[in-house]
Amino acid sequence: MNNDRAAGQWKQIKGRMKEQWGKLTDDEIDQLEGKSEQLAGKLQERYGIARDEAERQAKDSVRATTGTSPRVRRAATVQRAGL
Repeated sequence: MNNDRAAGQWKQIKGRMKEQWGKLTDDEIDQLEGKSEQLAGKLQERYGIARDEAERQAKDSVRATTGTSPRVRRAATVQRAGL
């Protein structure tokens, strides 16, 4: 993956994080780049949710943004097939 693509994906993830977890500041989000475990910890701290739930939410958000969720993969497959 080239640097431009990785930077673009990070911007998408960052925007999604802002939408989903408005209590996180821009600085906190910037510090979390590439650190999903720290994201889960920050969600747990800010929202008072269980660690397992925070980890699940963090993973789900990243998957949805980067196209690794089943729904996104299906849509990409359909689009490539020209359907």
